[in-house]
Amino acid sequence: MVVTTAQAPQPVGPYVQAIRAGDLLFISAQLPLDPVTGTPVRTSGVKAQARRVLDNLKAILEAAGASMAHVVRTTIYLKDIDDFTQVNEVYAEFFPEHKPARSTVGVARLPKDVALSIDAIAYLGA
Repeated sequence: MVVTTAQAPQPVGPYVQAIRAGDLLFISAQLPLDPVTGTPVRTSGVKAQARRVLDNLKAILEAAGASMAHVVRTTIYLKDIDDFTQVNEVYAEFFPEHKPARSTVGVARLPKDVALSIDAIAYLGA
């Protein structure tokens, strides 16, 4: 089942925001795009971009009837691995008690030349 919401940006390619398969929700990597304009958040540095990405993930989770507490796994893709600490500060705000498993990967480039993207898997069962 496809999950989509206007509260998160539309995909920039031939994919969907998320797919629910049984009790699992697979959320495509989110870019720091404004959901209304589809343009990247470029001001205020990597923290603002991280916050926008996590807000987009949260909106997709809510569209599926879930919350950040349902997330079991994330992958962070960073254009500059030196941004690791700043991204962690924002990430901790969204996962204050519940900490999903996670990988962080340094990449050469991301779509729309943004600083990061994050994908997630959520468990929606009991």
